[in-house]
Amino acid sequence: MTMTRAEERRLIERAIAGDRAAAAEFIKAHQASLYAYMLRMSGRPEIAEDIVQDAFVRALTNLHRFDFKFRFSTWLFTIAKRLYVNAMQKHKPAYDSDIVGAAQGKLDAPELRTIDGEVAINAKVAIDFALAQLSEDQREIVVLFHQLDWSIAQIAEHMDMPEGTIKSHLHRGRQRMKAALLSHNQYSRHVAEVWAD
Repeated sequence: MTMTRAEERRLIERAIAGDRAAAAEFIKAHQASLYAYMLRMSGRPEIAEDIVQDAFVRALTNLHRFDFKFRFSTWLFTIAKRLYVNAMQKHKPAYDSDIVGAAQGKLDAPELRTIDGEVAINAKVAIDFALAQLSEDQREIVVLFHQLDWSIAQIAEHMDMPEGTIKSHLHRGRQRMKAALLSHNQYSRHVAEVWAD
């Protein structure tokens, strides 16, 4: 659900005034995308769930400090990223493609038994491997741009970097992923299966 700035502002003002329905609306609007982002970044569902829950608690508790020149989603994702950095100091990422793929809602249980489902899972495993080869910034930018469809401008605002730097990280991240996949015999076959007739 995408809100205009005016709708977002009215909802924030209602939530600050104690309107629980407004707070619930923010959670509903951003929970799925924030969880998918955190899961892709951490590779661990339990960490992603904890971060998402904590991020909403912190955002809603400190809503009175929100600066209306930013989007709420950018502020929320920034809070979550700080929590993620802290969590990653305690836990090493462990990528699980089945869990990450399922969280995106793209694969249903019956499809997992088909050849197409197997090809999709193999491709997800290969992509997760390639994402793991990226720097933290590159992985975050690739996930925000390709998985969550954020614009370059939105990513730049979120990461506090110039748009040119974001584009550069995105380009280098894609190249690094491509090189990692092509150099890995099994994963290069998995990716080729996706484009096979």
